[in-house]
Amino acid sequence: MNTILIIEDEEQIRENVEEILQLSDFKTLIAPNGKIGLEIAKAKLPDLIICDIMMPELDGYSLLSALRQNEATLNIPLIFVTAKADRSDFRQGMEFGADDYLTKPFTTEELLNAIATRLQKQSLVQRQSQAKLDELRMNIAHSLPHELNTPLNGIIGMSQLLVDNCRVMRESEEIEIAELIYTSANRLNRLAQRFLLYSDLELIIRDDKKVRQIQQESDKFLVQRVISEICLQKARELSRAKDLTLELQESTVQMPEDKLSIVIEELIDNAFKFSLPGSEVRVISNCDSSKFYLHIVDNGKGMMAEEIERIGAFIQFNRKFYEQQGSGLGLSIVQHIVKLYGGKLTINSIPEQQTIVSIVLPYRPM
Repeated sequence: MNTILIIEDEEQIRENVEEILQLSDFKTLIAPNGKIGLEIAKAKLPDLIICDIMMPELDGYSLLSALRQNEATLNIPLIFVTAKADRSDFRQGMEFGADDYLTKPFTTEELLNAIATRLQKQSLVQRQSQAKLDELRMNIAHSLPHELNTPLNGIIGMSQLLVDNCRVMRESEEIEIAELIYTSANRLNRLAQRFLLYSDLELIIRDDKKVRQIQQESDKFLVQRVISEICLQKARELSRAKDLTLELQESTVQMPEDKLSIVIEELIDNAFKFSLPGSEVRVISNCDSSKFYLHIVDNGKGMMAEEIERIGAFIQFNRKFYEQQGSGLGLSIVQHIVKLYGGKLTINSIPEQQTIVSIVLPYRPM
């Protein structure tokens, strides 16, 4: 049984709506003003709210604004009830996040139809969210054990070899095994750090107040040196320095240097990982009066449109055709960081030909 909160200062209207809903098998909660209604909404978390606009204590717009700023009440559907039918009033309500309007006087049929429509849409959103959560769980279950076990097995196996044979090994062999252990440990540590970063970002981007605070307090810095150093270092590590082309314009962004470094490292790593040695990887940056643009272009295997749409944590595409190392967290981390600092990530790709990953960030002159 769905629970509906009725917030209405006119007693007769409040009682009439309550009676209609109870006769239609809804559980009801009632509030005579916006202040009490907000408290009930936070405490009881109803499935839907029917709310008058002009009320004492707290009007409908202020109440809706408060609901949309609270994580627990953010997605509760709300239908405004108003005696005013001006286009500007409808517009204002929609800008605050209202889901529908009913103009007084309204019929029983209009009320029940509006409720049914909102509850159906809310149910669809919840099913979609649950499907995404189930997919994430499945991807974690499938890929995370492999990503953890691969370096862990390397550490255990090489360590055991060193312990069992240390008396008969040459120093050069011991050094080689120690280097393999170190490499595997670093890979395991990097996975752990990226997973913790992803989890932290997931929590932050759900808190609008925290996001605004981070954006306001972030320092500005010049990006050309950071982009160049990270790209050149990665190219040298992979013996692909000749494949890298840098076309960089000095720009300023309001983002911590360590966060932009993560973005660049993940994107350039993917560009090299999914393109063949000898094929060019271009990194291009420029800016205009209000935005900073970064494009990373590779001529590798590319992605299908449906793959781009499904980018998320722990999703690895075409693994049976392309051996991939990594949990699939990279692009999700990049998406979250870019979004956190007011930017946008887009991917354009032609399978088996080219992929262009683009980032747009607010430009902040020094």
